[in-house]
This record gives sequence, C-alpha cells and structure tokens, in this order.
Amino acid sequence: MDEAGISYDSRDIKEENPTYEELKSWYELSKRPLKKFFNTSGLIYKSMQLKDKLPTMSEEEQLRLLATDGMLVKRPLLITDDSVLIGAKEVETYATEHKA
Repeated sequence: MDEAGISYDSRDIKEENPTYEELKSWYELSKRPLKKFFNTSGLIYKSMQLKDKLPTMSEEEQLRLLATDGMLVKRPLLITDDSVLIGAKEVETYATEHKA
C-alpha cells in the first residue's frame, strides 16, 4: 500500500481485536464465505481444531469466536467503502490496480 501511494489507517488486530459488530459488518460487506475470515494457518485455529468445528457452528457463533482473538482473523484485511479484501494476495492485487 505504501509503495502504491495509497493512504490507509493501520490497526494491529492482534493487539486490538475486531469487535463482533465490526466483523459482522465486514462479513456482510464482503459477500464472501465466513470461513475466509479465519486464519486457517494459525496455531490457535489448529489447536482449537476449528477445521472440524466451524461447519457445525452458526454464523453468529463464528463471528463471536473471531472477536475473541485477533490471531484467529486472517490478515491483512483491507476495508474500503464498498468491499473487504482478505489476505495478502487480494490486498496486493488491489494496491497494484489502484496505484496513485
């Protein structure tokens, strides 16, 4: 983002967890499967065996779980006025397409 000349606000979600309300808003804006928001490579995801548990959880339960620990959330997240980009590849593609 810096190299592309795009201004943004940075937030360390490991230190400042996204709230349930924020996550719900981002999820609805993204129009993507909720599973995309989970850091499936993370130690917490694996230690909690979420691969097996998520399919049996409601959306609300999943969102509330994501709000408990920023390490569960896939990073980076880029929230724009009309979309939510999840993960490095999507953010890098956006930065390339929107160079200042």
